[in-house]
Amino acid sequence: MDEIQIALSAETITEFLGVPITNTLIMSWIVVGLLLFLGLFVGKNLKMIPGRIQVMFESLFVYVLEYMEETLESKKLARVFFPLILTIFLFVFIANLIEFTPGIGSIGFFEVHGGKEEFIPLLRSMNTDLNVTLALAIISFLVVEVTGVLTIGFLKYFSKFVNFKSVIGFSIGIIELFSEMVRLVAFSFRLFGNIFAGEVLILVVIFFVPYILPVPLMLFEVFVGFIQAAIFSLLTLFFIKIAITEPH
Repeated sequence: MDEIQIALSAETITEFLGVPITNTLIMSWIVVGLLLFLGLFVGKNLKMIPGRIQVMFESLFVYVLEYMEETLESKKLARVFFPLILTIFLFVFIANLIEFTPGIGSIGFFEVHGGKEEFIPLLRSMNTDLNVTLALAIISFLVVEVTGVLTIGFLKYFSKFVNFKSVIGFSIGIIELFSEMVRLVAFSFRLFGNIFAGEVLILVVIFFVPYILPVPLMLFEVFVGFIQAAIFSLLTLFFIKIAITEPH
């Protein structure tokens, strides 16, 4: 009887100058390539008198930008962070969307490990790799911290975490500092956990009920992928808002 093979870490396909090239890294390159192609295609086909599709996308972008202006209470900051927030959303969502493309996870090769033959997929959903989600979390974390320092100043920003005016203020500062550090773990594990769990669930369902349940489950996972992309980008936006708010 066949077995279900579930690998927690990404599989190494090859190496380049001693650097391992994993299947999730290759997948992330493909997602970046798709985003570049999409950007160039849309940029070349913009019209002064837009069609329905262009109007739809422009309306969505205007809505997102206006929402950011409301949240950050600054048109300037909204325009500065609009490309970042939108890129994070598209990067995560497109990766989740193409996860179920035929060939991803099913095309690969076999390797023998410990006397046992294991299947190594050539492509794997990048968000099932904790390294990818952690890298995104680090980018978001650094943007939030640097923005806070540059906007309200180094001393004011770090007075949120170091406060010797009172015992309560000091305790709250320590809690704030701890919660700031926890964001890295929360950001990375939330995205990783949801996408990896969904992939494992679909793998198990395909193994036991291959003809009935997989399709609706895949559609549900696409919806979950959209929600996770929205949550990641919105949390980045909200944490930027918190960072630029002066302590009181």
